[in-house]
Amino acid sequence: MIKNILIDLDGTLTDPKAGITASARYGLEKAGYPIDENSNIDWIIGPPLKASLAKILNVALDDDLAEQALLGYRERFSVTGLFENKVYPDVAETLASLKQQGFKLLVATAKPTVYAKQILAHFELAQYFAEIYGSELSGERTNKGDLIAYILEQEQLLAAECLMVGDREFDILGARRNGIGSIGVAYGYGSVEELAQAQPEMVIQSFGALLEAIPGLGCKPA
Repeated sequence: MIKNILIDLDGTLTDPKAGITASARYGLEKAGYPIDENSNIDWIIGPPLKASLAKILNVALDDDLAEQALLGYRERFSVTGLFENKVYPDVAETLASLKQQGFKLLVATAKPTVYAKQILAHFELAQYFAEIYGSELSGERTNKGDLIAYILEQEQLLAAECLMVGDREFDILGARRNGIGSIGVAYGYGSVEELAQAQPEMVIQSFGALLEAIPGLGCKPA
């Protein structure tokens, strides 16, 4: 029986495109690698950011250039970018309903915890979650599988009683690695093909559809 729902942030609860992409461009420019304004970098939303910046720079993950770009990104994002964000429709109402039904809600995001907490507080969503889990600024737990394992350990949760909700393959694969089921959301930044290949138990078209999807999977709070 599902008692705990782990929920991704970027591309699932909020649309962070404006802040993330503008801050990434800023960081890359500070590292001496400006990119064309017309180039689409939406794909960086969701995966560990430093790895995405290293890919754009065509350097190794531990290269100083990737670190410079990441520091530049954080310089802008920590002040401006994290609030260049918008909550998807029906998110607050759906979270409130799930909490009222007795589900324990937890955020599981690759974004650094310090930013995730500020964003969720700013948009008045933090109140629905028992805890907000993200990565460390050092890069620790940016891998979603590692993060989910950490959450299960910290919260002393049984995998069979948990469900992960997210928009990218990293959410689905990270859940499967830890033996928990998953629901993919189609409105975020994972393509139809990406989600199909990752094979979540179900794909929903809006966050509000979670209220119907969860009973459909036989999930009920204890």
